[in-house]
Amino acid sequence: MNQDTAKDRLIWEAGDVRQSVDRVAVETPIAMVYNGLSHAVMMATPDDLKDFALGFSLSEGIIDSSEQFVGCDETRTEKGIELNIDITIGQFEALKQRRRSLVGRTGCGLCGVESLDQAIPQPSPIESTLQISHAALENALTTLADKQVLQQQTGAVHAAAWCEKDGKVQFIREDVGRHNALDKLLGAANKLGKTEGFVLVTSRASYEMVYKVASANIALLASVSAPTSLAIELADQCGLTLIAFTRPGRHVVYSGPQRLLS
Repeated sequence: MNQDTAKDRLIWEAGDVRQSVDRVAVETPIAMVYNGLSHAVMMATPDDLKDFALGFSLSEGIIDSSEQFVGCDETRTEKGIELNIDITIGQFEALKQRRRSLVGRTGCGLCGVESLDQAIPQPSPIESTLQISHAALENALTTLADKQVLQQQTGAVHAAAWCEKDGKVQFIREDVGRHNALDKLLGAANKLGKTEGFVLVTSRASYEMVYKVASANIALLASVSAPTSLAIELADQCGLTLIAFTRPGRHVVYSGPQRLLS
């Protein structure tokens, strides 16, 4: 299944109408199936799916390390894609227990959790000595666009980029969903053993984005759009450096300024 497809379109411009063909990002259901048990269906771009499976499993707390991720096979159908993910027995039993605890609860709108403490999980404090310069962040931003191949073709996807300490963009992952792009990136970074760098995303910085990055023990998240209040609070609590409104010549540091060198 391709990550983009051709679609006919009509363009109205200054009173004139013309027909052309556009490249459109593919969005398809991706079913996460763990040891034969269907867990979730995500709407995503069908690319880098093994990275997606690993990153999702880690960032959602289904597994604690890649050693508990046994393997992943894809089954493609007319309705979508099943990712058949094998995890270790202990983690699978924990996943089944978590699912049972959600059945029948209607007290709140967040996946059936019973309390506010459960609704907003707290990652462990980040252990990192990472420091980068403002110039490194600028370097990452200015080179990111050239690496967003699918965005250039479709204009419809988010990107998450892994950046080295000097700001060199090593690799990116793209998806119609910002969380999906980040999960794909975290999966790829885990496989490559990347920890001493930072993440740059083309979306806003919500608390989920902060949580996913912090859970991977990555010390710095930069976004091109705005943060939310909860994202800032969570970043402060776990020691993550959160930067937003990243633009050429300007960015705003909301937490962890000690990781930014003059």
